[in-house]
Amino acid sequence: LLAAADGLGSIAIDTTQLNMSVTDPTAWATAMNNLGMVPVGLAGQQLVTDSICVPGFDPSLSMMTGITPINPMIPGMGLVPPPPPTDVPVVKEIIHCKSCTLFPPNPNLPPPSTRERPPGCKTVFVGGLPENATEEIIQEVFEQCGDITAIRKSKKNFCHIRFAEEFMVDKAIYLSGYRMRLGSSTDKKDSGRLHVDFAQARDDFYEWECKQRMLAREERHRRKMEEDRLRPPSPPAIMHYSEHEAALLAEKLKDDSKFSEAITVLLTWIERGEVNRRSANQFYSMVQSANSHVRRLMNEKAAHEQEMEQAKESFKNALTGILTQFEQIVAVFNASTRQKAWDHFSKAQRKNIDIWRKHSEELRNAHSEQLMGIRREEEMEMSDDDSGDNPSKKLRVDDSALAAQAYALKEENDSLRWQLDAYRNEVELLKQEKGQLFRTEESLTKDQQLQFLQQTMQGMQQQLLSIQEELNNKKSELEQAKEEQTHTQAMLKVLQEQLKSAKELAEINGHDESQANEINVLTVALVNQDREKNSEKRSPGLKSEKEALLIGIISTFLHVHPFGANIEYLWSYMQQLDSRISANEIEMLLMRLPRMFKQEFTGVGATLEKRWKFCAFEGIKTV
Repeated sequence: LLAAADGLGSIAIDTTQLNMSVTDPTAWATAMNNLGMVPVGLAGQQLVTDSICVPGFDPSLSMMTGITPINPMIPGMGLVPPPPPTDVPVVKEIIHCKSCTLFPPNPNLPPPSTRERPPGCKTVFVGGLPENATEEIIQEVFEQCGDITAIRKSKKNFCHIRFAEEFMVDKAIYLSGYRMRLGSSTDKKDSGRLHVDFAQARDDFYEWECKQRMLAREERHRRKMEEDRLRPPSPPAIMHYSEHEAALLAEKLKDDSKFSEAITVLLTWIERGEVNRRSANQFYSMVQSANSHVRRLMNEKAAHEQEMEQAKESFKNALTGILTQFEQIVAVFNASTRQKAWDHFSKAQRKNIDIWRKHSEELRNAHSEQLMGIRREEEMEMSDDDSGDNPSKKLRVDDSALAAQAYALKEENDSLRWQLDAYRNEVELLKQEKGQLFRTEESLTKDQQLQFLQQTMQGMQQQLLSIQEELNNKKSELEQAKEEQTHTQAMLKVLQEQLKSAKELAEINGHDESQANEINVLTVALVNQDREKNSEKRSPGLKSEKEALLIGIISTFLHVHPFGANIEYLWSYMQQLDSRISANEIEMLLMRLPRMFKQEFTGVGATLEKRWKFCAFEGIKTV
């Protein structure tokens, strides 16, 4: 454009290339003067350069002679050129239309001013129109900027034009400052200076608001989808409490793999307030099951601590190996700095070796300090372990043993108190059941009574089984006693016969009565000796030394529990001493010694409990 402007007026063009009619040269000069332009001769001289005046322009074809057709709406190729650099002045060209011609403003003048652009602006204000300009001429000029949806022309020299898109407004603003002339007329009513500016319209603002709301909805939806994608999954719903669910939960609490899920449900139920007098025993059993996992967790902790110790040991070994290699590297550097080898290196090599040696020594010292720190920690731990063997620690151990015994007695006391509370709850439940009239409550109480009766029946059946076993033992003992009696009677008869024969012989031989008395004493001694042998055959002895130890420990344990203890409590105590022993083995051992241990049943209904007591002192008295 600058090159074309420099050659303005120096390039000649044939007048046949202009397709506009030029009939009156004076009219042209007058029109140019009215437009504020210097008049230029027509013969042998063109009005403007080829870069500004479009030669051979055909409005119907919208193309230039000898030039490829150009879309005036494409940036850089038509009416609206691309935004020029700030340091390059804008040179506007003459625009020829079918019904009018647009002349550019003076490039030395400042650009026309515009108001602040309203949001979503699609409407422009066009002022300075010629008085004779019609709506068709306005549409012909501005439709090259884009699709026009509406033109509102005033009776005065201005109008409002609404485009289909916002970017079309920028192309229309480019025409601000142009002088518009209708045809070739020089009348003032056929010319005017255009002023194009942004216009504020309600329709534009409404559409802009709708678009912004739609974008906001899309943004909210996108954020919600992102939050839903990143949100962690919600925990599963906790079921409501019921006896069936409580039974299932009690089984889950015993399983290590389902313990975490089950303990969450139990905690939720307790926080909801599901514990009442009816469900107190069931919740206590579940809490007791949860407490049984403490030992497992402590074992897992000990295993992890062992793994941590192994990792520390491997880390210490690896650090020792690294430190050894550092020592070797430092030794290499020290050997290189000796005069025997140092003199053969260049100055740059000596400098690098010195830097490397210092860096290696720093790293070696840092690693050695870290390793010494680890060793100091181990020595401190060992000193703590040694100090634990002093008498004060032994006293602490004794105190801890006493505290453990006190804790065991406290647990026993708590269990007795809870049993007492359970009895009270049962009594109150029975009182409440008598006063209730609703069928639902009656059915519930009947179910509970049936459960209680079933439990009592089970207890009675167990008692009957134990009584039958005792009866069978008594029968076997009775049969043995009868056999012994018959045996002793037969021996007495034999001895009596022998005695008679001996007396007769004594009378015949003249012996005295002292010999007869001696014979009677011998017979009585033989009978007693026979009885003792039979009793020894009847009583089974201990099988091994382990059973003797178990009897001694169980006797001591039951002696400090005068009210007795159930087999589970006794088995849990024995488990601490020997983990391989079973409850069935303990019970069979107790049943083999009826004179040392006896079995009693306590409680009613659901609280029926079987307890073992130590009765050896009573057995000695009876013997």
